[in-house]
Amino acid sequence: MRRLTLRQFRVFEAVARHLSFSRAAEELHLSQPAVSMQVKGIEKILGLPLTEQLGKKIFLTEAGREVLHASRTITARLDDLQANLAQLQGINSGRLNLAVTSTVNAVATNILVRFRGRHPGVSIHLGVANRESVLEQLTANRIDLAIMGQVPDGLELEATRILDNPLVAIAPPDHPFVRAKKLSLRELASEPFLVREAGSGTRAVMTRFFAEKGLELRSSMEMSSNEAIKLAVQAGLGLGILSLQTLEMELAQKRLAVLNVEGFPIMRHWYVVHRADKRLSPAAQAFKDFVLGSAAVAAPA
Repeated sequence: MRRLTLRQFRVFEAVARHLSFSRAAEELHLSQPAVSMQVKGIEKILGLPLTEQLGKKIFLTEAGREVLHASRTITARLDDLQANLAQLQGINSGRLNLAVTSTVNAVATNILVRFRGRHPGVSIHLGVANRESVLEQLTANRIDLAIMGQVPDGLELEATRILDNPLVAIAPPDHPFVRAKKLSLRELASEPFLVREAGSGTRAVMTRFFAEKGLELRSSMEMSSNEAIKLAVQAGLGLGILSLQTLEMELAQKRLAVLNVEGFPIMRHWYVVHRADKRLSPAAQAFKDFVLGSAAVAAPA
């Protein structure tokens, strides 16, 4: 029986992750026929179909799910091997794969600028996504580290708290609430709110915070970025709840105002996170140490 190759495993993992031959081909910089040929090669060796098409959608068969599990295990071990071998070359020739949630992007970028000044030879790939996507990348071992908030239990992740992340309620400067000395949560909840998309950590925190008080936010519009929410609040389309760390420019230029609300700010924290079983490369370990040394590190949660 012929053996499957690492190339076939990598190609199939991309197809299974995207559930699309064309998107996998784009990611791998291959033609779609080349990707299809690799998958058909696996099916020929195994004697089983790995995908099935229903309408325009592709689904994994039971055999496909088994091969996907094996692909992720094998490619993860290979990536760890390459990272460990990079130790022989030193930190300045390594690669750092980092993902951050969009809320922490500005803070993370400032940290990266300072880290790059100390380790100019490190190749850095930074991805920005919502919490759900960052967690998926961590569990699939596609990144070394993440900076994010609200780390869930049960995913075998190691998280170290690095910074406070206060969430505040914001409004345009001419909103009547800005003149209030103190707003109740019920008054705040009576207004329409601009919220992040499903999967966003900030949205989850907002929803849970008000639900615990027996209140429900009135969502007037869903948006995919903090910048979009800030612009929409300025335009008077509703109120917002965002990290105070992301509002420095808008507050200084008096384009937004922070409301004085009982129970606010909602205090959250940011963490540097990686898989508990992952052996960090020299570049990743250097970055983690740098973050812990340069940030205002809080005591563990």
